[in-house]
Amino acid sequence: MSKATTTDRRSPGPHLADSHDVIRVHGARENNLKDVSIEIPKRRLTVFTGVSGSGKSSLVFDTIAAESQRLINETYSAFLQGFMPNRARPEVDVLDGLTTAIAVDQQRMGGDPRSTVGTATDANAMLRILFSRLAEPHIGPPSAYSFNTASVSASGGIRVDRGAEKTKTVKATFSRTGGMCTRCEGRGKVSDIDLTQLYDDSKSIAEGAFTIPGWKSDNVWTVGLYAQSGFLDPNKPIRRFTKKEMQDFLYGEPTKVKVNGVNLTYEGLIPKIQKSFLSKDKEAMQPHIRAFVERAVTFTTCPECDGTRLTEAARSSRIGKVSIADACAMEIRDLAEWVRSLDEPSVAPLLTALQGTLDSFVEIGLGYLSLDRPAGTLSGGEAQRVKMIRHLGSSLTDVTYVFDEPTIGLHPHDIQRMNDLLLRLRDKGNTVLVVEHKPETIAIADHVVDLGPGAGTAGGTVCFEGTVEGLRAAGTVTGRHLDDRARLKETVREATGALEIRGASANNLRDVDVDIPLGVLTVVTGVAGSGKSSLLHGSIPSDAGVVSVDQSPIKGSRRSNPATYTGLADPIRKAFAKANGVKPALFSANSEGACPTCNGAGVIYVDLGMMAGVDTPCEDCEGKRFQASVLEYHLGGRDISEVLAMPVAEAEEFFGAGEARTPAAHRILERLADVGLGYLTLGQPLTTLSGGERQRLKLATHMADKGGVYVLDEPTTGLHLADVEQLLGLLDRLVDSGKSVIVIEHHQAVMAHADWIIDLGPGAGHDGGRIVFEGTPADLVADRSTLTGEHLAAYVGA
Repeated sequence: MSKATTTDRRSPGPHLADSHDVIRVHGARENNLKDVSIEIPKRRLTVFTGVSGSGKSSLVFDTIAAESQRLINETYSAFLQGFMPNRARPEVDVLDGLTTAIAVDQQRMGGDPRSTVGTATDANAMLRILFSRLAEPHIGPPSAYSFNTASVSASGGIRVDRGAEKTKTVKATFSRTGGMCTRCEGRGKVSDIDLTQLYDDSKSIAEGAFTIPGWKSDNVWTVGLYAQSGFLDPNKPIRRFTKKEMQDFLYGEPTKVKVNGVNLTYEGLIPKIQKSFLSKDKEAMQPHIRAFVERAVTFTTCPECDGTRLTEAARSSRIGKVSIADACAMEIRDLAEWVRSLDEPSVAPLLTALQGTLDSFVEIGLGYLSLDRPAGTLSGGEAQRVKMIRHLGSSLTDVTYVFDEPTIGLHPHDIQRMNDLLLRLRDKGNTVLVVEHKPETIAIADHVVDLGPGAGTAGGTVCFEGTVEGLRAAGTVTGRHLDDRARLKETVREATGALEIRGASANNLRDVDVDIPLGVLTVVTGVAGSGKSSLLHGSIPSDAGVVSVDQSPIKGSRRSNPATYTGLADPIRKAFAKANGVKPALFSANSEGACPTCNGAGVIYVDLGMMAGVDTPCEDCEGKRFQASVLEYHLGGRDISEVLAMPVAEAEEFFGAGEARTPAAHRILERLADVGLGYLTLGQPLTTLSGGERQRLKLATHMADKGGVYVLDEPTTGLHLADVEQLLGLLDRLVDSGKSVIVIEHHQAVMAHADWIIDLGPGAGHDGGRIVFEGTPADLVADRSTLTGEHLAAYVGA
């Protein structure tokens, strides 16, 4: 009987284990998702589309990937879980068929000055081992070649217990050889404060020598402290101070003094400036304070290590003629060839592993980088591709890979290479989930999920799922715009002047001379790594009055939101205060109006130790963040918490007319709507915004600046096909208002809409850094002499 049963179970036919071929999501409610239920095929490439803010990342990253990673973490011991990030279970009823998820997002890599491409990918660690084995002269273990490890030594007596009553003191020594340059502490740069920006040394303190913002003669905490401390003569010009007076003035140790009967602490000017200005986030400073800091602090290459970050010993130890500093400064494709030329059987496994990592860089299109490139300078797209490297050669299968717009920062020429990598991961038997807007990547999908129909509260539902051809016929916003093609402009604007750049040689630029036309829309393009950012961010003269808007993170806590970042909160608070006859501070959740139970956070965080911590809405304020008494005050029939819950588009209408009419708030809201952020709520934490949303928020803030030249870094990042047209309208309005707009961009619709194009190349790294075309888009299409010209011609159907 048992034998027959066994035979039956092994008989041909579908196996029960093969029935789990979908990831089933039921009742997903994370962020703006509205009870989304969907089945995603495994071992296929599924692309998620939809307008910005429609819920794509909420479904893919915050629901599917988050739950998979949470379940994986729970398989570790309680001890290990204490060192791992705690994750709460997403708001979803059922999640079935999950596999191990590896999320590769577009968050920029850490901005720590000691973090480089090499340290972020383990390539540097392998190089250090290689040099410790083969380099001559031999200077020590791998740590001797590490710019993150300082040399230390110590000696002294230690007590050794050898039983109940036996103790012995023995002499012990300890030493560790590190490769860190002692002057710059492994940073490669040293900072210096320009004293001429702090004071006028021809004047005395009493005559108003200080030129620091806010340091007025009647301020007892600043000028008064130095004038009446007793250490200095307030009536003597600073340039006549004695050596001791100058030491006390600039570097004096903290000392208690009494000024006008008040106990204060006197300390030197340099440490005082460092604490009061330089330790703060520049992004959060007022514009005039930020300008002062940028003038007063200079960063120069370390004179001792010449920017290599390493000690003299580490730089002098070589394999052949190459030191580890030389190796890290090479372009990775050149370094890969050098490693391939080494033939040393004693380190063969190490050479193979290092060669594989370096070849992955080249394969993924990052061969133009060098290992000593600071990680914080990588674009969002470059950072995402660097994170991909460790997965390319993996032998794992049946893994779920989750990508967030992997084509960001890629020239059309490079998108095909990225598509091939995604298909290769799928063909190894993995499930690949991609959030994407580019039609070239949507076109290769096995399965498409379109979310929408709108953004924010108007989104969060599945509008379509099926094939790419089905999407075209579905009539959704994405389906209608999938085959959109911009046309070349019939007439272009005439330049009103030129921004001159001469002898630009930053990074890979080769003494570039270029005149960027003013008063028009200029697009700077070229393959990734061709020198676009080096030209605009690294070579434009500092006195050109340029307003630069990039995708770098907006620093701030979960309490920061669009209202506080743009300055919108101030006119709103004043309007509430005026309407109700109370203080504006009552309408700040970070000040007097904060709920005392949650301190204005809106949630109570419960730390459960080894388990995931839990954020629960505050029971007293119900997540509204304000005291109950504050919510009794109204403006236009709404309380302050209801206003902060409004989307920008609704708030623009609310503050534009009627009892709540507030022109100052309305102007800011108009700018937010202009940049396509009408769906963001005023109180949404900044930590939840994507890279593209951050850049557009910065652009809305800077649109009020007086600068006449705007430099935008890939403003189409994160934009749906339908939103690109709105962006082009915004750029036109900026130019028509008298601004000059310079855009680093790969999107062909923006290129076609430009008045002038500057194309860099012809390749990346040392194959780029030159101007290969300057002229109108029509001339570029007709010329077809560059990669950009070929792709733009194909795009416009020329």
